[in-house]
Amino acid sequence: MSEPIKFSIQDVNLYYGDFQALHHISLDVPKNSITAFIGPSGCGKSTMLKSLNRMNDLVEGCRIEGKILLDGEDIYREIDAVELRRRVGMVFQKPNPFPMSIYDNIAYGPRTHGVKSRSQLDEIVEESLRAAAMWDEVKDRLKKSALGLSGGQQQRLCIARALSVKPEVLLMDEPTSALDPISTMKIEDLVLEIKKKYTIIIVTHNMQQATRISDRTAFFLHGEVVEYDDTANLFSMPKDKRTEDYITGRFG
Repeated sequence: MSEPIKFSIQDVNLYYGDFQALHHISLDVPKNSITAFIGPSGCGKSTMLKSLNRMNDLVEGCRIEGKILLDGEDIYREIDAVELRRRVGMVFQKPNPFPMSIYDNIAYGPRTHGVKSRSQLDEIVEESLRAAAMWDEVKDRLKKSALGLSGGQQQRLCIARALSVKPEVLLMDEPTSALDPISTMKIEDLVLEIKKKYTIIIVTHNMQQATRISDRTAFFLHGEVVEYDDTANLFSMPKDKRTEDYITGRFG
């Protein structure tokens, strides 16, 4: 890979107490690309994703070995967790807007990072909602509760909220699994659009989604990465029998 590397994951093992959830994971995530993590439930893909912005720090008894580098810096030893989470945003499986106005949802992050000026916040709110392709839908209801939006709109709002603090990476944990096909398509279009500015890592159960939007795909099984390749190669010419069995639907 000649592209610049955003994340370099080097021989990572992760334990919850005595249980080892990840085994010797090593992979490089190129900048301004979409990388998909696929695999059956419980195979470690969400655990790996959450390690990239240290969400697992919050889990009792979790420990991690190996290195995860963001632009060459060790995220566990050289980057403060708050700074890391500003640089590496997260969008969860279920839309989780805050119970406040659409405007305040987006302004929340910038405010916590010290942005006070109303005109600056107005600008960030508009810019973030435009980036999430929903400004025109909500610009007349910014003061209304975000909880009044449809599920698909709530998820795009959560993406806008993540983008409001100008992250470099967006982690997405099955962001469309709770949505209908039309909302799913809007989010996929959006993700393809924003990869010009962001590096995106998406966990998905939906293999068609991985083939539609990702540049590279990692197939996880039992806490290991079985295969990691350009998406087109992985789906058309898998090198490992287990990958082939999974993508042809023999298990999972």
